[in-house]
Amino acid sequence: MDPQLKRGLIEVCVLKVLSAGASYGYKIIKDISPIVEISESTLYPILRRLENSGLLDVYTREHNGRLRKYYRITDAGTGRIAEFLDEWKTVMNVYNFIRGGMGNDKI
Repeated sequence: MDPQLKRGLIEVCVLKVLSAGASYGYKIIKDISPIVEISESTLYPILRRLENSGLLDVYTREHNGRLRKYYRITDAGTGRIAEFLDEWKTVMNVYNFIRGGMGNDKI
């Protein structure tokens, strides 16, 4: 898979996981791994990018005597999921055209 496409898909997957509630890095990886392969070295730059874009907030909380960083989706992050779903309709029309069918809508 194209690395930029994969990164974009992982970003939306991270936002979707966080739409169910705040979470931390290891759990996010665990939740996304059945869908797409992801490592810590992939996840943490994505989390920073999403935070810098205002799509998620970060806070720390003590867990077993250590501080753990938690991530929570913002309203803008929820909006990004909706934008992605809308954009994906166009991608599916192109996919169907390439596969030999005809898309329902114009690109």
